[in-house]
Amino acid sequence: MMIGELSIINEWIPEQMEPGTVFVLENAGEVGEKEDPYWAVLSCPSCGTLGLITRKQMAGLLPTICGSAECSAQFFIKDEEITPRKPF
Repeated sequence: MMIGELSIINEWIPEQMEPGTVFVLENAGEVGEKEDPYWAVLSCPSCGTLGLITRKQMAGLLPTICGSAECSAQFFIKDEEITPRKPF
C-alpha cells in the first residue's frame, strides 16, 4: 500500500521517517549533478526505505523509483501528493 501524501519534517531524525516522509537537505541544490542536484531525503511511500531525491523529482518532473531490492515502487511527487507511475 502506497501512502498518498508527503509529510515534511524540519529536523533530521531518521527514526521519525515513516513511509512518505521528506526531509529537505540543509545543503539542497549543492550536491549531485549540477543540472539536477539532490534536494531531499525521502522515505519510500510504499516500503519506508530512505533515499535521496533530486530537485526535478521533488517538482514532479521526473519519476522517483524506490532503491530497495524488495520494493518496486515508482511514483511522481506533485505538490506534496504522491501519484503511482502508470505502467507502460
